[in-house]
Amino acid sequence: MSHINQSNKLPDIIIVQDQQTTLGSEPSVQWAKQTLIDTLESRGMIVALEHKQAEPSTKVQIIISGNDSPVAIAASSELGIALPEETEALAILAAQGNIVLTAPDGRGLVYALLELTDRIQHASGDITGDLLDVKSLVDKPANEIRSVTRLFACEPEDKPWFYDKSFWDDYLTELATQRFNRFTLSLGMGYDYGHDLNVRDNYFCFAYPFLFDVPGYEVKVLELSEEERRLNFEMLHYIGQETKRRGMHFQLGLWNHSYMFTESPNMDYTISGIDEKNHAPYCRDAISKLLNEFTEIDGLTFRVHYEGGIPEPAYEFWRVAMAGTKDIGRRVEIDMHAKGINDELIQIALDTNQPIFISPKYWAEHMGPSYHQAAIRDNEFSLPKNQTMNMQAITAWSRRFTRYGYADYLQDDRKIGILFRLWPGTQKLLLWGDPALAAGYGRFSHFSGTQGIELCEPLTFKGRKGSGTEGGREPYLAEALKLPNRDWQKYKYTYRLWGRLLYNPEATPDVWRRYLRHEFGEAADSYESALAHASRILPLVTAAYCPSAANFVYWPEMHTNQPIADPELPSPFGFDTPKPGTFGAASPLDTALFYRIDDFADDITQGFRHGKYSPLETADRLESMATTAAQYLSKAIDMAVDPQAANFQRFVTDTRMLVHIGQFFANKFRAALSYALSERTDDTVELERALDFYKLAREHWVKVIEISQDKYKADIAFGNSGAVRGHWADRLPAIEADIQAMERQLQTARADASRTVDTGKLQAAMKVLTASPVDRRQLFVHQAPSQFTKGEKLGVQLELPGASDGLKVVLHYRHANQSEHYVVTEMSRDGASFAADIPADYTKSPFGILYFFEVVESDSGARLYPGLNEDISNQPYYFVNS
Repeated sequence: MSHINQSNKLPDIIIVQDQQTTLGSEPSVQWAKQTLIDTLESRGMIVALEHKQAEPSTKVQIIISGNDSPVAIAASSELGIALPEETEALAILAAQGNIVLTAPDGRGLVYALLELTDRIQHASGDITGDLLDVKSLVDKPANEIRSVTRLFACEPEDKPWFYDKSFWDDYLTELATQRFNRFTLSLGMGYDYGHDLNVRDNYFCFAYPFLFDVPGYEVKVLELSEEERRLNFEMLHYIGQETKRRGMHFQLGLWNHSYMFTESPNMDYTISGIDEKNHAPYCRDAISKLLNEFTEIDGLTFRVHYEGGIPEPAYEFWRVAMAGTKDIGRRVEIDMHAKGINDELIQIALDTNQPIFISPKYWAEHMGPSYHQAAIRDNEFSLPKNQTMNMQAITAWSRRFTRYGYADYLQDDRKIGILFRLWPGTQKLLLWGDPALAAGYGRFSHFSGTQGIELCEPLTFKGRKGSGTEGGREPYLAEALKLPNRDWQKYKYTYRLWGRLLYNPEATPDVWRRYLRHEFGEAADSYESALAHASRILPLVTAAYCPSAANFVYWPEMHTNQPIADPELPSPFGFDTPKPGTFGAASPLDTALFYRIDDFADDITQGFRHGKYSPLETADRLESMATTAAQYLSKAIDMAVDPQAANFQRFVTDTRMLVHIGQFFANKFRAALSYALSERTDDTVELERALDFYKLAREHWVKVIEISQDKYKADIAFGNSGAVRGHWADRLPAIEADIQAMERQLQTARADASRTVDTGKLQAAMKVLTASPVDRRQLFVHQAPSQFTKGEKLGVQLELPGASDGLKVVLHYRHANQSEHYVVTEMSRDGASFAADIPADYTKSPFGILYFFEVVESDSGARLYPGLNEDISNQPYYFVNS
């Protein structure tokens, strides 16, 4: 009984809707089925839809089933493949022209349908032949939550896409196809109460009155027309409904609850009818109305620390406001941004009887390698409460360590879920795509039993804090490269890698290579390798060098120069970087694995070093990544079918820029270390070397400017401060000013006849720098314990065959609690065996334990183990749970 084929021709493909399963009637499955049909027909296939399986009149029969169906059970038995039972898992069972799509739930069946759809979309030849060649597949998710957040931050730039239904149709379909299971629309996230001076753009900052009236209150947005408010209401419904139709969870982020902006008194929109007396009750009743009117909302995200507009501590406000989630008649997740959260706030949320999540940042407000920081910056540890800063009493003082990581939230008896959020500081604009790093995030986003990750997508914060301009998010100057109101399409490969590898970090490369082959033909392999190596550059820079954890000043992709030689030069990092505010003084973001440049210079001039990665080792890695990316980029250009195609040119432009940015940082690391050595030894040769490296770094920055100047706009704004807006060309004068300061210092040093080199320190440093400690990774034999018993000692052992007599091994361990420092102990040695115990009183804790080894050679060399692998995608420590 056909519902599709209206011609007299025999169908090419029969799609059977198995009536013996309940899953096929779910709206999301019906949507995915229609998407498959539309795709087949767009490729010229004649499709017939049947209600039951029969002797096919075609070569291919696609059966939409479920694990509860005899059809799926029979196919499973025939092929010897067990049906997956995990939530959101899927199976494609293929044999003799029958393709059975099955799953234990509706979302898994959507993924099965979309997987087949994706293969058909990117097939290059005969569709029927490709379907006949489909191999059976069983797939299941590694992370419970795989989310993307899109932020409305700028009225003139974000209204075009917000009101465009076709935008949402395409965008949400892409997210579902790449197996993201959650979409978050965030409102008010771009405004940080307590930090924003003279911002005017507050559209959706206090979201409720932009959407509806609340009975019993006269709260209005004075400058907002009733027509526009109705349109906002209708669009939020549409976005939520279309998200749900694709089988995804719909989360609404309400990041700001201030109706009065004391630092910005001249806002574009005035909120009237609200004061201190009715503020919390209004928010309670507005939340209740929101959830009753928008039944498609599955969860709400709140920023509950002072930047959301409510001074700390805010227990009473949130106790009242969150009561609006009670008695809704359905499950509504409450996600609280983790910064500043304590037990009192968690209990207030739990009292709603709704499921509670908190969402700590993964790598502060940036992106590092795949693992979670082995240690946070010294600046993040708690301070005594400052009575003059009551608004920030918890966040900035007593629980300061909660600002930029998982903090002390990973207790094994927790009653809450934990969702990491990857913030948009490191790379906001340029193309990103590395399968290795994405897979690493897939492996570590459920660290210590956590639930997953939410990505702040590319271009997040574009136009933030009133910096936007009319015409949408468009960053390109070149007409050929523009994507009017479809900015996300530049990043289709990025979404694909994140979505598929967060779902399954072990996914076959064909998942992303089918897209690359379809888009770039013979250049696909080189495209993949070039972009992969280029995409590792800035995460490594971020881990090794972080002058600020805040994304509104530190943007390594378009870095505002931090001086090496002249600390008096202007710099935006003074509030968040150690004095004297120079490049060499800046902290790594991971202080356990990476040396601060000045600390390394201090140590080696004393004749020793720790096992942390030195500035030179970081520089060498950056240079290797950049060089390798450039080599593959050249191959991709040579093999491109159409090298002038816009999609290919976007890749070429951004990859070239990343290559030279990587070389810039590599040479600046070297320059800063030579400068630090010259300061400590008075060696003019080291100062000359520093200047040479700095000038080479400058040459690479000039290359970045040359590549970008006719491609990107002169002012690419992600905020209202100079550090997050402008163009790469704007950064050059600061680089040149610091080089000139270094040149003057060199001239003075050469003219100083009394200057004497401290040969003792210089020789000590050279001895350490020329030492080449053995990379014992291949000799390193260690089996991490599978678990430990609380209150019992945890023995740690390793073997180092061939270890020299003077070699020692130091064990570093701490709880999975970032407010703690490491315990460091030298391991006892018996020949090639090393052993240490983590004491029983230390294991008596609600936290798991992470540890790593420092191997110290007799010749002043040292390394950390397991350390980072070549593509920086592994976990450089061991983790054991009780």
